Amino acid sequence: MPSGIVNHDREAIIRLRLRGHRGQELETDAVVDTGYSGALTLPYNAIVDLQLPFQRRGTATLGDGTEVVFDVYQGAVLWEGQPRPLRIDVAEVEPLLGMSLLYGHELKIEVVEGGEVVIRKLPLS
Repeated sequence: MPSGIVNHDREAIIRLRLRGHRGQELETDAVVDTGYSGALTLPYNAIVDLQLPFQRRGTATLGDGTEVVFDVYQGAVLWEGQPRPLRIDVAEVEPLLGMSLLYGHELKIEVVEGGEVVIRKLPLS
């Protein structure tokens, strides 16, 4: 399972390995964002590097009430040792890992600088 640390800005950071449309791979750090209901955001240059196929346009309402329009691409993340297909939203901010990717998992964060961030699959009910 992916794991990570809490940085000096008090952000829970997870290291992810992404896979592109033609097998290219990219490692990136993503901030865990429990207020983001999608799976993952990436900046456009990472989308280009991975040669991800365009899926559709999306809209979202940000925490400040602003409505935004963004592009959505199809990619994959190596998750639990296997490629997991997912939709990736373009956002020109540091990558965000959202609740859709975490669904079905336990998230444990030791909220101190250097604290451990652990994601564990929940047992099936």
